[in-house]
Amino acid sequence: RGHPAGTPRAPPDTRSAHGRMRWASLPKTAVMLWLLLSSTSPSPAWGQAEIPLEMVKLWADTFGGDLYKTVTKYSGSLLLQKKYKDVEPSLKIKEVDGLELVRKFSEAMETMLRRKVEAVKNLVEAAEEADLNHEFNESLVFDYYNSVLINERDENGNYVELGAEFVLESNAHFSNLLVNTSISSVQLPTNVYNKDPDILNGVYMSEALNPVFVENFQRDPTLTWQYFGSSTGFFRIYPGIKWTPDENGVIAFDCRNRGWYIQAATSPKDIVIVVDTSGSMKGLRMTIAKHTITTILDTLGENDFVNIIAYSDHIHYIEPCFRGILVQADRDNREHFKQLVDELMVKGVGVVNQALTEAFQILNQFQEARQGSLCNQAIMLISDGAVEDYEPVFEKYNWPDRKVRVFTYLIGREVTFADRMRWIACNNKGYYTQVSTLADAQENVMEYLHVLSRPMVINHDHDITWTEAYMDSKLLTSQAQNVMLLTTVAMPVFSKKNETRSHGILLGVVGSDVALRELMKLAPRYKLGVHGYAFLNTNNGYILSHPDLRPLYREGKKLKPKPNYNSVDLSEVEWEDRAETLRAAMINGETGSFSLDVKVPLDKGRRALFLANDYFFTDISDTPFSLGVVLSRGHGEHILLGKTSVEEGLHDLLHPDLTLASDWIYCTTDIDPDHRKLSQLEAVVRFLTGEDPDLECDEELVQEALFDAVVTAPMEAYWTALALNISDESEHGVDVAFLGTRAGLLRSSLFVGSEKVSDKKFLTPEDEASVFTMDRFPLWYRQAAEQPPGSFVFNLRSAEGPESPGEPVAVTASTAVAVTVDEKTAIAAGRGRLLCRGKCASPRSTALSPSLSPSQVGRFLGEVDGALMTQLLSMGVFSQVTMYDYQAMCKLQNHHPSTARPLVSVSVTPDLSSTRRQAPCCPKMRSLGPCSHPASGHLALSDFFLPPSHKHKKQDTLQPCDTEYPVFVHQMAIRETNGVIECGACQKIFVMQQIPNSNLLLLVTDTTCDCSIFPLILQEATEVKYILPCDRMRSQKLRRRPGSCHAFHPEENAQDCGGTSDTSASFTLLLLPLCAWVLPPQLLW
Repeated sequence: RGHPAGTPRAPPDTRSAHGRMRWASLPKTAVMLWLLLSSTSPSPAWGQAEIPLEMVKLWADTFGGDLYKTVTKYSGSLLLQKKYKDVEPSLKIKEVDGLELVRKFSEAMETMLRRKVEAVKNLVEAAEEADLNHEFNESLVFDYYNSVLINERDENGNYVELGAEFVLESNAHFSNLLVNTSISSVQLPTNVYNKDPDILNGVYMSEALNPVFVENFQRDPTLTWQYFGSSTGFFRIYPGIKWTPDENGVIAFDCRNRGWYIQAATSPKDIVIVVDTSGSMKGLRMTIAKHTITTILDTLGENDFVNIIAYSDHIHYIEPCFRGILVQADRDNREHFKQLVDELMVKGVGVVNQALTEAFQILNQFQEARQGSLCNQAIMLISDGAVEDYEPVFEKYNWPDRKVRVFTYLIGREVTFADRMRWIACNNKGYYTQVSTLADAQENVMEYLHVLSRPMVINHDHDITWTEAYMDSKLLTSQAQNVMLLTTVAMPVFSKKNETRSHGILLGVVGSDVALRELMKLAPRYKLGVHGYAFLNTNNGYILSHPDLRPLYREGKKLKPKPNYNSVDLSEVEWEDRAETLRAAMINGETGSFSLDVKVPLDKGRRALFLANDYFFTDISDTPFSLGVVLSRGHGEHILLGKTSVEEGLHDLLHPDLTLASDWIYCTTDIDPDHRKLSQLEAVVRFLTGEDPDLECDEELVQEALFDAVVTAPMEAYWTALALNISDESEHGVDVAFLGTRAGLLRSSLFVGSEKVSDKKFLTPEDEASVFTMDRFPLWYRQAAEQPPGSFVFNLRSAEGPESPGEPVAVTASTAVAVTVDEKTAIAAGRGRLLCRGKCASPRSTALSPSLSPSQVGRFLGEVDGALMTQLLSMGVFSQVTMYDYQAMCKLQNHHPSTARPLVSVSVTPDLSSTRRQAPCCPKMRSLGPCSHPASGHLALSDFFLPPSHKHKKQDTLQPCDTEYPVFVHQMAIRETNGVIECGACQKIFVMQQIPNSNLLLLVTDTTCDCSIFPLILQEATEVKYILPCDRMRSQKLRRRPGSCHAFHPEENAQDCGGTSDTSASFTLLLLPLCAWVLPPQLLW
């Protein structure tokens, strides 16, 4: 492009003067830039003079040159690059074999999980042997350690009954909770009497587990909680712990309600709940019926299927979308059903035969179509007993095979129709109970689980059950910032007494927790490259562990679990896999690889990277889990290997400016109590010096850390010399210089006193995004890795917290140090520095946004100048890409929209792109619309300011939802452009120029033309509204069923069906056990 006639030229010495400027003088430069622009802006009218393009390019080059000079000087990046170049002849770059890697990780996980299974088997054997040798004593008197009462005293200072002294000590292995590793304690829910004969006999019998708990823990010190949940309601837990009631003094925890208990006690099941909503059910009866349904729903898990039919003089599905089908009983569907149950109304006359017919037809159709659980099938009939004309339905659909069990729940105190309800259950291999009060529901609902467990118990099939991920509630309240996700391995415990064999008595379930964090440590972070990661999913496709899983959301000042945190599907995290090819292969337990181009959110979604990823996957034997490993193409599939002597490395490892990633496992320190107080660096030093021969360390990682310590050692002296040459009065604007290596080594040096550092959380565990964690490399490292070689990525850091949310506090500048050997490139290190912001320079004269008001700094460009952003989009400078978040939480009511903001005259915008991959600048996603979305992004370096948040009204509630939001990608081919925007009465001119060696763009425009006719581009997350919501709700994703099913056993005693069944059951039923030996098995189903 030519320059227009009359374009002002810069003075001859302008460039040299700017070239001599230090960082301390850059604020003045920025002010001068603003003044120069103002002097070229005539009054608003047609035919305005253009902005001089050469001058804008000069500004960009000058600013970029000064900036580059400053950041290279303080970071020492050129020195570090030279040091790696010097040792290049001794380096090797190994290409990672992804399939081999995922197999090794899987084998290590399999070995670890097998040890947990062995521990649980030991407990099962001990419990069943103890029961076999125990004779029930109705008058047994026995004192035990009650978890609620231990260490409690009465008003006289004496220990209360069942509350003797119980020594408790803080234990790091158990998340620093107070525990007793010598013995277990016993917890009971409030509604279970702690001296009931059944309880006393069960607790006495299970005392035999104490030595087994201890032996298991000594044999495998990685074990965490071990426990036995009794079918009578008590819960024996090791190590012993004190249980605290809630604020109302209630112990609501009932082990029989937990997923691990239910899944281990029964095989998968298809359930149709049929509820009477006729007029006779009004008032308290309907309230009890609703609570009974909710209790039944709570006993279902992800391997079960369910639907609910309400009936009066007609039938209706409480969710019309689910008409004629069964849906997976995952948390989303269960909670949805609970909401609909709460809205049920009573009216009309009850006609049960239509509802039962519909229920049988659904179950039969699913069985024939090989859908659902393909195991147990049952109908739950909930009524006040005013039922009739039901026998023909059973004759047509269920007799003589009786493949569908029918459980009946008589609601209310009235017993007039009890015989009818009992007859239905006893003639259909079910169980009858009467639910008279709300408090009765829990115990009575549990009876159906014992009936369904009979075939498994009689056959003594000890199936091993693994649960989905769930949250440790104890740790959620104490350590909400470091949420602990667990899976449980569980096995049922049976009575082996011959006299009760046909009754199939389930004694309970034993289990042990496995912290998923510990499992993922077996996929070491350093082997996965800058952007790589590992993840686990279940046979149902749900995420067990994934770096992008966000199980918590913020409500006010509290972090709470999302309702569906443990039913997030793999396709909702790896959502670029539209065809679900990866999901299907992993669910089917296949071993293989898959490639996918992905958009990866960064910085809580404020940015994104466009990467080409290779996925490698395999199953973990003898579990329902599959493991995936992701490596990004290019440097992500190369590992740098270097060697150095222990003596030299140890010397440099002890420098005071050096730390190692505290989340990484250089040495195992959490097993031996003597090692738990050691930091990883202290443990490595002990290992290398031979001071502690018992330490187990990852020798490959330790060797890489030693090598990096040697190569980066000169940086300490370099930074120290720089700091000594800085005058206290000099406004240098650099707070901290830092570097990180692929081995998790971190060095840093302060150029100001620690009290003057602009961002005190930076490089501390409090700011996970800035340090090496188990899941991710630091944000500044990941961003730098995708920048062109030698260039810097600038990132404006914002304050977090209620006092100044989103207020910019500092700027980081980082660059990658790449090493190439035999035409293979690997990222050896990331270098950076924290630039002072705010307190060390006037906001009106900051170098990075010279003409912005403080309130505009940190804002998305489209929010302050809709006209300019619109024009840049239309010219192809930026392109818009849609991102999705399937873990969002949406408000049920709208908030008022944001008001318009002032426009900007000069701003510096980061170009988050790389030469190899487009890296988008994501817009800010704010909670101004119907959705509150944690993922958001930025376009401008002047957009890190979060607008004042709206206070949540008490009636506001959040619910899981799907959202979409746009991101804007700078097209790297367009490094400079200019144009004119027609704004009605005037024209707005602008120039854009790339600032060299950075991710920054310089935008220059005049402020005299009012372009408010262009709407602002408000970047909000919007909830995805599906065109056919029923189709989405009805869709059945691919899943892999559990390997075993126990739905029938010929020795089952079907007379045990609740109530006084011997006087009310049909003649056919009573004769069944007597003639079982002559009837073919298919007639006994």
